[in-house]
Parts: sequence; structure tokens; C-alpha cells
Amino acid sequence: MCPIEPMKTKLLTVLCLSQCLVGELTYPIVDTGQVRCYNDSVEIVFPEVSSPFYGQDAHYAGNQPAYQDNKDGTVTDEVTGLMWLSEPGEKMSFDQAVAGASQCRVGGYTDWRLPTIKELYSLILFSGTDPDPRAAETNALKPFIDTRYFHFSYGDPAGGDRIIDSQFATSTLYRSRTMNGNETMFGVNFADGRIKGYPIHMPGNREKIYYVLYVRGNPEYGRNRFVDHGDGTITDEATGLIWMKQDSGYLKAGKDGRLNWAEALEWAENLEYAGRSDWRLPNAKELQSIVDYNRCPDVTDSAAIDPIFAVTAITNEGGKRDYPYYWTSTSHVRFSSDTAGVYIAFGRALGLMQDPRTGRRTLMDVHGAGAQRSDVKAGDPDQLPQGRGPQGDIMRVTNFARCVCGGTADPQTSGPALETRSPQQGNRPGNRWGRPNMGPPTGGMGGPVNWGALFVQRLDRNGDGKVSRQEFDGPPDHFGVLDRDHDGFLSQDEAPGPVFRPGP
Repeated sequence: MCPIEPMKTKLLTVLCLSQCLVGELTYPIVDTGQVRCYNDSVEIVFPEVSSPFYGQDAHYAGNQPAYQDNKDGTVTDEVTGLMWLSEPGEKMSFDQAVAGASQCRVGGYTDWRLPTIKELYSLILFSGTDPDPRAAETNALKPFIDTRYFHFSYGDPAGGDRIIDSQFATSTLYRSRTMNGNETMFGVNFADGRIKGYPIHMPGNREKIYYVLYVRGNPEYGRNRFVDHGDGTITDEATGLIWMKQDSGYLKAGKDGRLNWAEALEWAENLEYAGRSDWRLPNAKELQSIVDYNRCPDVTDSAAIDPIFAVTAITNEGGKRDYPYYWTSTSHVRFSSDTAGVYIAFGRALGLMQDPRTGRRTLMDVHGAGAQRSDVKAGDPDQLPQGRGPQGDIMRVTNFARCVCGGTADPQTSGPALETRSPQQGNRPGNRWGRPNMGPPTGGMGGPVNWGALFVQRLDRNGDGKVSRQEFDGPPDHFGVLDRDHDGFLSQDEAPGPVFRPGP
């Protein structure tokens, strides 16, 4: 068969479904804005149908973001029908954010509300770059929100913040607790592109403060209307998306349902299920649309999803009954590092949290069921024994998948020209290790990786087998912290862990 034929079939199916649903959707999903394609680590030329890494986010264009600046301090989202403040103002506590909505009079309106996590997540754009939380400079960074319409500020290191401290509040509370019993609110971080459960109160009962964007209009946004067709498919009449009732675990894909990112893409594209062949791996915003934030393992003894869906139960790293992370087709692009794959945690979002006094790490639910984080796309999870980031996010590398079809998903065959990055910005397109003609350090992405060797190979421009201060691309003051023998160079055993290092 001609390789174009599968694309034509999918396009006709998608266009037919979309035309039938126009005007009926109360919860239309805005596209993620991701137009570039990636392999396990770097940007690549658009993969063709049936080739590795085909079926990722950029291959399917959804409802394109469209905003109207009303010139009165408000912005209308022409896809969702929601109206937003354009200026978040000063940070405030959760209680202040809740109380302030009824007092807001921007644009002359009196019906402002604190958004739900699903409303706020409609604004996220995965054209952003995830920064190193230790960095101080933000000039080359791009946030995960459209700054032409919304005012955005990174955290101010001079004021004691990390640059990633740009978390926005919502009205959605976690029904369980995170960390060591924190009362928790789900928020969106437009600096690093994540949903996490954030504490309402800090130690000592101090109130944590957040940015706030109030919203009004379309009260049905974020409310699902699921219909089980009895054939293994579930339609959400609110979004127009059609979902698998089962997941990859029930269908025994990969290793008992566990797939790395490339395997998940391939499985979705080749899936024949419920008499359909137009399945795809959902993008981040599509998958987040089916999270049920009223459900979680510790309270409802279930995944954070409507019980109309079948979910494979797992045993987590602490030996408890839990539920999977599910891959999306969206890449999480990092500054000065490699890309990761975005996932949604339908079970506990676990981390190995370190006690700063003792150094002891404790496994706990650090961000809540319903969090959106990212994972290494391939490799050996045993190479990441301490998790990743300040909260020690658990890296599983192989996650589960639940496929989708329908909605608005216009297949794309090409994207923008590859983005050239300087050596100071890390990996360059066309070479996953960041240096010309450099192969993988030990075994490739399918086997164990020597992270220290990878770090040195990525930055060692003069080929002397070590990284000088001039070659180092992290925060200048961090070089001295890593250089434990004070010889002016970083060796493999002084590398700062995996190059897939995130913000928290």
C-alpha cells in the first residue's frame, strides 16, 4: 500500500467526525502549539508515515489557539469561549485568590471566578522550553503561555525565587494530601510546563503565594459527557473525542502494557481496536481532559479517571497498589538538555523526597494523582535510582497508553525548518548526543546509559574528555559546586546526574 493511503484514511475520518460535531462541543480542546518533531532526545525532520517516531503531537493539528485582546484588561479565547484577565498582578495566597474573585471588576464584569485546573490548562502551550531551575538568566527562554496576550514573569532569583517559580493557582484541590500531609491545590506552572499539586501552606503555617488569572464564561468547560458504546469505545460528547475503554495493560502491549515513548507512538498508530484503525496517542491536553480530579488512590481507591474507563492496576515503587502514568504524544523540550515525554499521572505522582537535614530519601506522593510531568523517553530506569529533580520525581521510562481518535486532528506532513542551537544551548538537531559524529555512550537508548559519559560528551567541545568552566552550560556558580576536586574541570563522576534533568 502507498504510505500516503493511511494518512488519507485518517484525514477523511477526522474531517467527517469534526464536521458532525461543530457547534455542539462545550469543552473544545485547544491544540498544544507543538509544531516540531523529536526523537528520544532532539528535534528531527518530520518522520514519515510508518517510520519511527511517527504519530507524535506535531503530526496532528487540532483547534489552533486563537485569542482576542479586548483592550480592557481581558482576553477572550475564541476556541473555548472563556474570557481571562490578561494581567495576573501580584502573587497571593490561595485563600486570597478565592476571595478576590468576587471583588474583581476588570472589564466591568462581576462574575469572575478562580479557574479550575482544566480551565487553566487550556492556556498551556508546549512551544515553551523547560529551564534549568538553578539558572539565573531567562533571556533565551520561552514560557508555556502566549505572552502576546498574557503578562508573564519568571521567578526572581534576587528575591529568593527560582526562575521556575511562576505557578498559577486554581480552585481544584487534591482530595488526598501530598508530601508530608500538605493540603494541596493543583496549579499550572507556565515557566516549566507542568501541572503539580502545590501546598496551600508552607512549613510553619506560612501561606504559599501564587499568580492568579481569573476567568469567566462557558461554565460547562472542563465537564465531561461520557457515553459508553459497549464496543470498547467511549465518546466524550463535550470534547468530541473517542477513547479506548481499555488501556495498553489490558491489551498486553509491550511488556504487560508498559511501553517507552517511541513504542507507544508506534503501538497507537498501528492499533486495530473496536473495528477502528484511526487511533493515535493523545496529546497532553487531550489526555488531561479525561482526568477526574475528584478521584485518587488514597480516597476513592481508584485512578483519577471516571470509572467508566478500565484502568490497569500496578504495584508502585513502594509496594502499594497504584495506577499508571500514561504517555502523551507531546514532547517536553528542555533548554540546554534533551527532550522528555509528557505524561499524566492517573495514580500517585511519586517522588523520592530528600530530607535536607539527614539526606535520607522517602518515597511519597509529591504532586498528586492528576499531575502532568515528563519522563525519559527511553533507556534504563535503574540508572535513575534517586528520581529526578528537587522532589525526586520517579522515572519509569516505560509507561502505559490509552489511545484516542476523533476530535480535530488534521494530519501534518511537514513542519518548520529545524531549529539550530548553539553549543551553549546543548544538543543540536540531527544528532541525539549533541556533538557531530558522536555515538551513544554505552548501549544506546534501548539499554543502560552511562549518564556521566553522556554529560561529558555533550559538552566536551575540544575532545579532552572533561568539561571546562568555559564549556559548562549550566549556571556559572554551579560549576564550583560540581567541581568537587577543585581542578577546574568536571569529570564523568562529577556530572550532575542525567542530562535529562528537569525543573521540579
